Amino acid sequence: MTRLAIVFAEGFADWEVSQLTASARSEFGFEVVSATPGALSVTSMGGLRIAPDAAVEDLDPARFDGLVICGGTSWERGIAPELTPVITAFSGADRVVGAICAATLALGRAGVLDTVAHTSNSLAFIDGTPGYRGHAHYRDTPQAVRCGRIVTAPGTAPITFTTEIYRALGQNSEALEDYMALFGSEHQPRAA
Repeated sequence: MTRLAIVFAEGFADWEVSQLTASARSEFGFEVVSATPGALSVTSMGGLRIAPDAAVEDLDPARFDGLVICGGTSWERGIAPELTPVITAFSGADRVVGAICAATLALGRAGVLDTVAHTSNSLAFIDGTPGYRGHAHYRDTPQAVRCGRIVTAPGTAPITFTTEIYRALGQNSEALEDYMALFGSEHQPRAA
């Protein structure tokens, strides 16, 4: 069974991984493990409270297929957890590592974006991150970017982020394409 660890910090953005967590469990049969700093409950931007399954610090890449980090207000306010050890452990073990919106700052800080194509909310948004040296590989696009096992997305791209996480996990199928097209259909041009 595919296992995903999803990291949430205080002030996480409700919409950014909700499609992924719901479809991973209900449509694809993945085990989804929520993790927070110290295994403490956190509250989303919208007021939803998560009682996590695990502490971020205890995540072992040998037990998971991927690590996904949800963005939110704590990343921009400088109160987000230091995730470099867990990010480098997952990346070093050739696991899928994904981050959306402000959580891309954690990947930049960890150095995993230095040599791979990636995106974020904008280059100016990620550029001042201590340790970030991936300027030449930044892609200015409204969709998620996947480069090998690294997936990044702006906060406005939860559907393509979900799709690229699945693709990085080897879940390429017509059913996946149909499922994701259904949820992205509102962004298609209207018929005249």
